[in-house]
Amino acid sequence: MRRYTTRLAVMLGTVFILATATVLPLQPVFGEGGARRDVVRAEEQHRQDAIMLATEAADHGQQGHVGALLTSAEAALQSALKAGETPHVDAGIKELKQAIEHGKAGHADVATKHAGQAVTHLSEKYRSR
Repeated sequence: MRRYTTRLAVMLGTVFILATATVLPLQPVFGEGGARRDVVRAEEQHRQDAIMLATEAADHGQQGHVGALLTSAEAALQSALKAGETPHVDAGIKELKQAIEHGKAGHADVATKHAGQAVTHLSEKYRSR
């Protein structure tokens, strides 16, 4: 009687495993799916936000609004810091830091140039991904 029960349990377990593997959708673990894709999308969104905010900072600087330039440049810097590590993003971060430094010193024209350079760097597509 014990052999029959063991054999039945093994058979039912096999049927269960086969049914589960067939019915449930397979989720990708590696490659294009999952968490890595989400990270890349989030980094790209942060980069786009940084571009938009750095453009706003440059526009405010051209109008001579140093306070608004600083606000936009600081927000752009926060977004750029979340945009991942690529040479273009790193260069954009450097330019934003310079824009903030010069904006705090009251040099709107120099801060505007740095904000414009940040837009240029952040807008460049990177090849190493």
